Amino acid sequence: MSHNRQEKIEALGRVIDILDELRVKCPWDRVQTNQSLRPNTIEEVYELCDALLVEDNFNIKKELGDVLLHVLFYSKIGEEKEEFDIADVANTLSDKLIYRHPHVFGTVQADNAHQVELNWEQIKLKEKDGNKTVLSGVPSSLPPLIKAYRVQEKAANVGFDWERPEEVWAKVKEEIGEFEAEMERARAASADSGKTEPTPAMLAEYGDLLFSLVNAGRLYGMHPDTALELTNKKFISRFNSIEQAAKSQGRKLKDMTLGEMEELWQQAKANEQ
Repeated sequence: MSHNRQEKIEALGRVIDILDELRVKCPWDRVQTNQSLRPNTIEEVYELCDALLVEDNFNIKKELGDVLLHVLFYSKIGEEKEEFDIADVANTLSDKLIYRHPHVFGTVQADNAHQVELNWEQIKLKEKDGNKTVLSGVPSSLPPLIKAYRVQEKAANVGFDWERPEEVWAKVKEEIGEFEAEMERARAASADSGKTEPTPAMLAEYGDLLFSLVNAGRLYGMHPDTALELTNKKFISRFNSIEQAAKSQGRKLKDMTLGEMEELWQQAKANEQ
């Protein structure tokens, strides 16, 4: 379904009017603050991401509405503080979009998406209230996997990157070797206990290995968060299947051998095909 411009404006106005009324008449809405809403905002964004991952358009629409509500709610709080309102938010966004797209609204040339990204990084550094350094624009609260991707992406946008994507695999193999070496040292040091205890060096090398794998995914156009979440969903689905299969046999997984569980796992994989 597609609406004309006037219908879209009226729909947004309707939400604003409803929120204004809720802010006055609803006991819950009335007491909300920026800090009380923040955890809910994070949850809503993750729910939107879940819907986006599986292209669930019904829930994409629903979750976008929830995110929009939060944008409007924070704007309403800003208005009550006489700091800003939704018009300021929208106008600030419009001004930024125009300023950061000189290839559309100005005379700068950009023939592909990569060139646009390179221009963005330079523009951000020049902005009066923009990023002071290349990596300062990466939020500190980002989940580490996403943060790794973003810092690599930003560094690449100023030329700090591999010349050819295939070169990254030598780095991945190097990091695997360094992690294995630290693991062997830790194993030797804890030989008496029979259990390998992680050391700070092992943790550091494991982080380097993960960072290099994120880099490899980026160079081949794969976002690590998306890839890992797809694998998470696949594992959960298969594990649920073997659990159900075990229950149908009147058994519990903890009472089965690894070989028996592996057989059920392979059946679950075969059923996916």
